[in-house]
Amino acid sequence: MATFFSTVFSSPNPIRSKSILHYNQQQFTLKCNASAAAPPLPAEVHTFWKWLCDEKVVSSKSPAKPGIVPEGLGLVAERDIARNEVVLEVPKKFWINPDTVSASEIGKVCNGLKPWISVALFLIREKLREQNDYSPWRNYIDILPECTDSTIFWSEEELCEIEGTQLLSTTLSVKEYVKNEFLQIQEQVILPNKQLFPFAVTLEDFIWAFGILRSRAFSRLRGQNLVLIPLADLINHSPSITTEDYAYEIKGAGLFSRDQIFSLRTPIPVKAGQQVLIQYDMNKSNAELALDYGFIESTPDRNTYTLTLQISDSDPYFDDKLDIAETNGTKDVQYFDITLGRPLPPKMLPYLRLVALGGTDAFLLESIFRNSVWDHLELPVSRDNEEVICQVVRSACRSALSSYRTTIEEDEKLKGGDLDRRVEIAVGIRAGEKMVLQHIDGIFKEREMELDENEYYQERRLRDLGLVGEQGDIIFWEPK
Repeated sequence: MATFFSTVFSSPNPIRSKSILHYNQQQFTLKCNASAAAPPLPAEVHTFWKWLCDEKVVSSKSPAKPGIVPEGLGLVAERDIARNEVVLEVPKKFWINPDTVSASEIGKVCNGLKPWISVALFLIREKLREQNDYSPWRNYIDILPECTDSTIFWSEEELCEIEGTQLLSTTLSVKEYVKNEFLQIQEQVILPNKQLFPFAVTLEDFIWAFGILRSRAFSRLRGQNLVLIPLADLINHSPSITTEDYAYEIKGAGLFSRDQIFSLRTPIPVKAGQQVLIQYDMNKSNAELALDYGFIESTPDRNTYTLTLQISDSDPYFDDKLDIAETNGTKDVQYFDITLGRPLPPKMLPYLRLVALGGTDAFLLESIFRNSVWDHLELPVSRDNEEVICQVVRSACRSALSSYRTTIEEDEKLKGGDLDRRVEIAVGIRAGEKMVLQHIDGIFKEREMELDENEYYQERRLRDLGLVGEQGDIIFWEPK
């Protein structure tokens, strides 16, 4: 039965994670005593703020403005701000999205490109413009960081710190994806249009733009799936804020106006001098936070591990199993995100039993059971089937744990020490993944110990037919 069971502990599709907001790890990072006076803002930020003032986006009465914070740059309250009070509003003409690109000088050559690629090219072109080639977007581009602590910006030496993790696999896959997109765009758009791109555009430039979009773009907005909002994208994340509701929205500029504005509210009360913060995404794992924004949280339920299950192509029942899987909302290759301390995903055990189904249990794959087979798979099918899934998953856990360079105990000793920020992220990711693997192994170890206590399909069937007594013994009738 195990011959046709394919289980892989690997990273999910690297591009499938949802990019919702940004973490603002600016280049203007410095350490300061919390009781000391706020350090002065860089000249670029003053220029940016003046531009917004001149354009009437903000004023001296604005409730918040840019300031130096532990993360780098952030939004700092100028006065007390009440919960759900509007912090800022940015008109659509100051957004950067695919429409902005279409209306720009490179709009025609970007027609038909993926939205993120067209916006990336716009950012790169604005960044590489000559200083005497004036563009109002220079005011915004100049405050953008050269990099964040996202793993896509890590050196090879730094990436060695996450050896064995799913995050490393995902990071390398993402960088390879970006590289392939760049080579294609370089050949099809950049090199044939030297008049629009009179400067050298490198892979590093393309990765920079990708990182900016990954960390700063707002999505899930009405009619806007990818948009940069200058000033609003200085908002930082707080793990203590546990709601994403009502932090931001797109709304009409007025009763008789067709214009749109981006409105940002504070989800909690903020005192003057404090940083205005929001929750980026309650559903992102630490690996996704590290990849997108360059930080992680200590919250246990941010630690996840993706178990990849697959119906083997060599399985003699492949077609039947695939039909059952697809009928019940799964695929031949299925990802299950398992979170530390939480139960297994609801469809994981039925899918495991389906993948391992064979031998004397294969009758459940017959068409007569097609409408009810998933219900049967919700419960243990047979001792052999249940034992196989326990053995295979536990073996995969042990194999995955052996691929790390350090143990959980070694990682725990490093925590709390004077670590480089990226090393601190690496240690947290390593330890988190290992704890989830141990969590998974523990679940299936317990199921293994209950193999002789489970009620399997045949016993349930006999009971439903009234052929099993109260003590579990099979009832026989004497012939008359």
